[in-house]
Amino acid sequence: MTDVGEELATPPGQIVILNGTPRAGKTSIAHAIQDMAPGLWLNLGLEMFKSATPQPYQPGIGLRPGGERPDLEPWVETLYLAMYDSIAAHSRRGINVVADTTHHDHYSAPRRVLGKCARLVKELPVLVVGVRCPLDVIMQRRLATWGQGYNDDGSVPEPILRWQQDAHVPGIYDVEIDTSVTTPEAAARLIQGRLAEERPALAIKQLAALRG
Repeated sequence: MTDVGEELATPPGQIVILNGTPRAGKTSIAHAIQDMAPGLWLNLGLEMFKSATPQPYQPGIGLRPGGERPDLEPWVETLYLAMYDSIAAHSRRGINVVADTTHHDHYSAPRRVLGKCARLVKELPVLVVGVRCPLDVIMQRRLATWGQGYNDDGSVPEPILRWQQDAHVPGIYDVEIDTSVTTPEAAARLIQGRLAEERPALAIKQLAALRG
């Protein structure tokens, strides 16, 4: 038996961070990676943590930009850090991890959560993927999924605009994918191809260096 504190003699698992707005297609890509990539891949992302959060603390880690719930913000920061702690722990056990995330720093006060999270995994193999999707396609998907989209006057609701503006700041990625023209399966193959390249993935170290 291996002692709890003993390092396993195995290489760390690969980590793939998928960052983008709600309805951009991150979860579908995560599932495609689990289905297509070799080895065991766990999805330890935002949706899993959000679904585990009790109602009084919802939307928890999925709190949208705008500073609307300053009472939840300390918990949101803690939950994000705990999520990345879990990602790191699995990687150190040799388990591959894909995580769908929606980072932003548009809270009632700057919290710089992304840089703090990046510093927790910066010494591990991490590929950071920007999952982008044009606003008109996001609106079509919202209508198809929830029957909700535009305001009565035909305008885009402010929270959706804030997601589009804030989710890709500062926009430092190893790979970027436009899901309006790329299927989840094609995205998974593109990510696998990038992982197979010899050149290093540098985005996580650049994000970890963010302080301001």
